[in-house]
Amino acid sequence: MTAEQDIAGNEGTRRYRAFLSYSHADERFAGQLHRWLESYRIPARLVGTVTRAGEVPRRVTPIFRDRAELPAASSLDQEVRQALSQSDVLLVLCSPAARNSRWVDAEIELFRSLHPERPVIAALLEGEPEDSFPVSLVGPDANGVVHEPIAADFRAEHDGRKLARLKIVAGLTGIALDQIIQRDAQRQLRRVIAITLLTVLLTLSMALMLIFALRAQMEAEHQRQQAEGLIEFMLTDLRQRLEGVGRLDVLQSVNERALDFYADQSDLKALPADSLERRARILHAMGEDDHKRGDHAGALAKFSEAHRVTGTLLAADPRDPSRIFAHAQSEFWLGYVDFIAKRYDKALPRFLAYRALAEHLVRLVPGNQAYWRELAYAEGNICTIAVTRKGPEEQLAECGNALRTMERVARMEPQDRSLDADIANRHAWMADALRAQGRDVEALGERAKQAAIVQRLVREDPKNATYQQDWMLARYSNAQLLYSLGEKGRGEQLRDEARDDVARLIASDPENNDWRLWQMKLARPLED
Repeated sequence: MTAEQDIAGNEGTRRYRAFLSYSHADERFAGQLHRWLESYRIPARLVGTVTRAGEVPRRVTPIFRDRAELPAASSLDQEVRQALSQSDVLLVLCSPAARNSRWVDAEIELFRSLHPERPVIAALLEGEPEDSFPVSLVGPDANGVVHEPIAADFRAEHDGRKLARLKIVAGLTGIALDQIIQRDAQRQLRRVIAITLLTVLLTLSMALMLIFALRAQMEAEHQRQQAEGLIEFMLTDLRQRLEGVGRLDVLQSVNERALDFYADQSDLKALPADSLERRARILHAMGEDDHKRGDHAGALAKFSEAHRVTGTLLAADPRDPSRIFAHAQSEFWLGYVDFIAKRYDKALPRFLAYRALAEHLVRLVPGNQAYWRELAYAEGNICTIAVTRKGPEEQLAECGNALRTMERVARMEPQDRSLDADIANRHAWMADALRAQGRDVEALGERAKQAAIVQRLVREDPKNATYQQDWMLARYSNAQLLYSLGEKGRGEQLRDEARDDVARLIASDPENNDWRLWQMKLARPLED
């Protein structure tokens, strides 16, 4: 059987909705159009209607794509002829390359010879029609009849991609173009509405999820702030009350619970600034309690961590008074650890840094009583090193500066009775500074001022362990001074009274290491 006989035997068989003919220079476009056509769904309201091309199907498939669906072992010419004979429509992609392609021209001629009654659709990709339409497309057939093809113009300035595709669908199905455009537009509108509704629903859902997440975050933040606030209360206000009755053992359990809480917050970067500031204050308080129990290593570790936190906060905002204040506390406590360990060369730079920060605070906020009070403490710390070393003179002068600054604070806040103990302490260090300069009689006058203030505080609050400690130290210091001035009997009497005082303090709080150290000092004989 010849090829022509085989084709003739299959002319009645319709296997393909269309045969796609194109130059291989346009292969990329042909692939895109082929995929779009085979995935396109006819609008549901048009499916099943009867046109000149028959009943409208749901899809315009299958479409034969030249050179793309041929078995490797088949004859190219034979397969093309077979596909052409079984196609309802010939779809020609027209371009200058297609006009010059002998294969495109041959496929058009063969299709028209096999199916002169079947439509040919011309899809103009680029160029003008006279430069892009193959000769066989616009020329007369064997009978001399010129067939005008259905044209879909893909050029942007004409139909454009979307309308040209719909024209091809109209040509393949026989549906009027305006019907396809209308139904397709309605479908697109429904799709847009559906997508919009879905987007709105998703947006609402995400908004609700965001609201729930924000509420959960706010609740977690609220709980964190409550927990931290409670811890701060326990280690500040409650701590001061417990110190007043001499119960460091209770403070130890509070410290341990606070450390457990912060152990779960290892990532400091995730904490807000106010939490870091509170954390530093709590570390200062815990370090102070460690120091009083004699755990100097534990105290140093907490003060060092607090210094790191407050230093980071201050670097982020160096003019924030609260951050300057917090870092000043870190400098003080690190210096204090060195001072107690008699590492004066290390302690002095810390105390000088503490004073510089306090001076910066009073310059920034000159009306703040708490900042002036901090400056008095800082000046007093430098005084303590100078007294211990018995000089130099310019550092001994800080003892007088500290007293005058604290008296200034008292004038700023005349109702603040907590300043009385601080002023008494400044008188005590002023007395020591005078003794370091050999001015014992003047020193005795400062001690008398100290004793008068502390004795009044003890009468007003006899259960306050801090006042009891200050009274014990005042009596011991007066004992030493009187003994050196020749009043040895009076000096020894005051020393014995101070010894009884410290014994009562230790009985109330055996964990207080400072009191045990003073007990050992009071056991030694007085010296001239």
